[in-house]
Amino acid sequence: MASSDVHVRICEQEILKYDLEIKALIQDITDCEGPHLRLTELNTDVKKSFHNLRLRIQDLEQMAMEQDKESDKQALITQVEGHRKQMLSNQTAWRKANLASKLSIDNMEKQALLNGGDSAVRQRKLTKESLAQTTSSITENLMSISRMMAQQVQQSEETVTTLSTSSKTVQETNEEFKAMTGTIQLGRKLITKYNRRELTDKLLIFLALALFLATVLYILKKRLFPFI
Repeated sequence: MASSDVHVRICEQEILKYDLEIKALIQDITDCEGPHLRLTELNTDVKKSFHNLRLRIQDLEQMAMEQDKESDKQALITQVEGHRKQMLSNQTAWRKANLASKLSIDNMEKQALLNGGDSAVRQRKLTKESLAQTTSSITENLMSISRMMAQQVQQSEETVTTLSTSSKTVQETNEEFKAMTGTIQLGRKLITKYNRRELTDKLLIFLALALFLATVLYILKKRLFPFI
């Protein structure tokens, strides 16, 4: 385990850190006197710490499975099981502390309502302010998401338009290539036909010239050698 003991120690230290964080948060929940928003924030932090703890325990288990020696493997698996038992114990303590804190806050709010004192008014004011802040935050998040979706839709429309224009351009270019191909083929045919005709004209001229020369020779022969 010499090659991986450093990673194992780091993983165990992080597991210990998250375990201590969870215990401290559970104590904060136990001591929480309200409002409910504060309790919700503490519970959110506890959930994050449990998530991180669970991931690190899984990493430690994976390291155990990768050990070459069976003894090292079993030792790490034992540690993993111990950490998971401790995590389950923390979860039980968290649920109990959460339930007790909720009951305590509810009782305090009921008592404040019954007494009708200034503390109840301040408590309701704090609660309303917390709810207003939460509502405002949610509204801003929804508006931000809406703007992002609108921008995404606009970008998609622009992309579709660009693709449509490109497709049309490619189609027109293809048609032009087809027209140019037809023109080239027609020109080739005309050139071939012209070459053939030129050859025919040359043959005719040659035959006419030969006939002319034969006629001249025949006439000269008759005049110069009439008796031959």
